[in-house]
Amino acid sequence: MATSGNERAEHLDDLATEAWDAAGSDLDLRSTLELVQLMNAEDASVPLAVAAESEAIAAAVDAIAARLLDGGRLVYVGAGTSGRLAAVDAAECESTFSTRPGQVVALMAGGDAESAAEQEAAEDDTEAGKRELEALGITDADAVVGITASGRTPYVLGALDAARSAGALTVGVVSVEASLLAGLVEHEIAVVVGPEVLAGSTRLKAGTAQKLILNMISTLSMIRIGKTFGNLMVDVDASNEKLQARVRRIIRHATGASPAAVESALADSGGNAKVAIVSLLADTDAATASARLEAANGVVRRALD
Repeated sequence: MATSGNERAEHLDDLATEAWDAAGSDLDLRSTLELVQLMNAEDASVPLAVAAESEAIAAAVDAIAARLLDGGRLVYVGAGTSGRLAAVDAAECESTFSTRPGQVVALMAGGDAESAAEQEAAEDDTEAGKRELEALGITDADAVVGITASGRTPYVLGALDAARSAGALTVGVVSVEASLLAGLVEHEIAVVVGPEVLAGSTRLKAGTAQKLILNMISTLSMIRIGKTFGNLMVDVDASNEKLQARVRRIIRHATGASPAAVESALADSGGNAKVAIVSLLADTDAATASARLEAANGVVRRALD
């Protein structure tokens, strides 16, 4: 039986993400300083809520990294704020970690829409989520992460249902307990941040929690697959002057080599920071360093063993 609009609205009224806090009923009467302090205090609670899900986040990261190591993809799916945050995180992986094009991607409800209002409306399209996920050719080699504060966004549910049918790893990032999404995923990350300062405005605490979690998922997955050496971004794509200078600093920090030695190693390696680092630390030529990295699946520390 189809669910009526009123029944769906009643269900939404029960969600923690839609909760109304009577203590905030006078927000428009408070001073700006009081409002700043209130929002800051509310935001300070978010990292604690994220920390409570540390084990769930770690398990999801390990599972995602395993797919990436085997050549699979990380696919984010979201709508509204969730989709926009996912798009930012996916876009930055290519420049920060030199992921191959399409290795980390984001699907956003109404991504081709001309206005934010049209994008918001598109989140109710279950079939679009399923169709757009299937269009990526998802397989059991891939990992799909659905992000939805309410845990019941139709676009995301449709995509996760398709991902599960394809045998992909499935992860859900939500801000409520016992969500609909939880029933579709292998790994649930439920960070319940409580009522928003503006009732129902999940771009606030829920959005902040999502941003923190996406930072962890992408960054820690990349660490696990060897995109870093210590806390250095040794796979950064040096596509501009700032990043080229960063690569030189990274090599200096990693090796302790002089600026002249860094320049020489970079030139010999064709600008590849990993090759330059291995050649300097192992006291070998660029060709040998490159071969050692190839045998170590691109992990600097293994290439140095």
